[in-house]
Amino acid sequence: MSLHPDLAALTPDMGQPVAGRISLVGAGPGPADLLTGRAVARIAAADVVFFDRLVGDEVLALIPARARRVDVGKEVGGGGWSQARICAAIVTAAQAGLRVVRLKSGDPSIFGRAAEEIDAARAAGVPVEIVPGITAASAAAASLCEPLTERGRFDRLLVATGTSLTGEAVGNLAASLVPGTRLALYMAIHCAARIEADLLEAGLPGVAAVTIISKVGHAEERVARGRLAGMATLIAAQGIANPALVLIDIAAGAGVTQEAALNR
Repeated sequence: MSLHPDLAALTPDMGQPVAGRISLVGAGPGPADLLTGRAVARIAAADVVFFDRLVGDEVLALIPARARRVDVGKEVGGGGWSQARICAAIVTAAQAGLRVVRLKSGDPSIFGRAAEEIDAARAAGVPVEIVPGITAASAAAASLCEPLTERGRFDRLLVATGTSLTGEAVGNLAASLVPGTRLALYMAIHCAARIEADLLEAGLPGVAAVTIISKVGHAEERVARGRLAGMATLIAAQGIANPALVLIDIAAGAGVTQEAALNR
């Protein structure tokens, strides 16, 4: 597997030769001041940074000038680097003695394709670590100034993807949505109509409050509120596109009603 044209010529910026390593670093929702201290340190020490398309410009600005940048971003269902190519490139760079940062938006361990890259590193005997970041659900809660959990109303938080490996809507989401659950759906926008129909067919209340947050943490952030019945129509009417997070509330009987939640 060939690397980026300039990658093979890189040498580690170190006084003594050491083995390379791979750091899967969470870039959070975009603003650089939401990075962990460890994430900032790994980026500053990197010899090469492979970054996703959703990583914010503020975070990319932290990459040192001496480090090589490799844009491996890919659109859902589109072109760009395949996962196999990314795995091969980061492993090859680390085997060359480079300090590799694999920079991912949000948190690498939450729908960040981290498993494939960890497996590839371990299979090659390359040291690998995860540096956590703020995931979209946490960033959305902070932006809305609303907690993800709330005693007596939301005792469960279900984080799920709305899109299966085949690109279709994930099935059987309703099985875990007992009263008192808040569902945080990632990658659900293009499957919203199917998800809405499946949840309603499973008996979830059509008045369940829905909040959709697009481009959370960015200047272009938008928030739309509605009900489960009509969720897909709301998304289409508002022109909401990825990246976006969908929160669906199946509140417990006590506390604030669905209507009150909708009007907050």
